[in-house]
Amino acid sequence: MKAFFEGIQWLFENILFILHDFLRQLELDHWFLANIFNWGFMIICAAAIVYWCMQLKLHENNGEENQDTTAHSFLK
Repeated sequence: MKAFFEGIQWLFENILFILHDFLRQLELDHWFLANIFNWGFMIICAAAIVYWCMQLKLHENNGEENQDTTAHSFLK
């Protein structure tokens, strides 16, 4: 049974965490390159929020927005 868990340990340490180890070493030399994934996710999320707000404004201007608080039976 011990060999099974050591096999799982080997898999994670030597195979699955290769990218994490690479980024950890890269951070010591180039902080921006090590965090490029974070910057990319922040840009994607910011673009999604801007798009969502524009769609909300569009529906509000068209009068399609239902702001009735009794839309759900539990809010009466």
